[in-house]
Amino acid sequence: MTALAPAQVRPRLTEFTVLDVRTPGEYATGHIPGAHNVPLDRLREAVPVLKRAGHPNLLIVCASGARSERARTDLTAAGIDAAHLTGGTSAWVADGHALDGPTGARNVWPMERQVRLAAGSLVVLGLAVGRRSPKARLLSAAIGSGLIFSAVSNTCGMATALAKLPHNRPAPTTPDLATTLTALDRH
Repeated sequence: MTALAPAQVRPRLTEFTVLDVRTPGEYATGHIPGAHNVPLDRLREAVPVLKRAGHPNLLIVCASGARSERARTDLTAAGIDAAHLTGGTSAWVADGHALDGPTGARNVWPMERQVRLAAGSLVVLGLAVGRRSPKARLLSAAIGSGLIFSAVSNTCGMATALAKLPHNRPAPTTPDLATTLTALDRH
């Protein structure tokens, strides 16, 4: 089974080892109870630990299901069996299930939304400034080309860059990757 709906996961949640592949900032705003944060861009670092620990019911989660499906595919290629949550934490909440997180959690937009805002803003900026300086239209062309490359390669350089912004960094109470990997290795 490669994709599971929230209704399939909730009654069996304690049977799963849940990996949340969102950025630490997104994870800190609320996550599925018991989830471990292993950001997608650092998933390769977790592969040896996951292989060694041999988690039989590994569930990958993100905000919408896109990053978790990519992570599941990468883990499968590395010889690790995993499923992903269809619709991600958005579907989890829409299905009426609670997220764990600090009270007064920060309001960080999902990465896909941040990418859409940044890309759209840069395209509009390139076109607006391009009215006075035609070379500025190259910015719009570059962003469009980057989006095409992102779709074809199933990677996103803009998301990687945005993940480094302060609002996407972990809250002080969010465990770092080394702590998370140690916890995963004990299971």
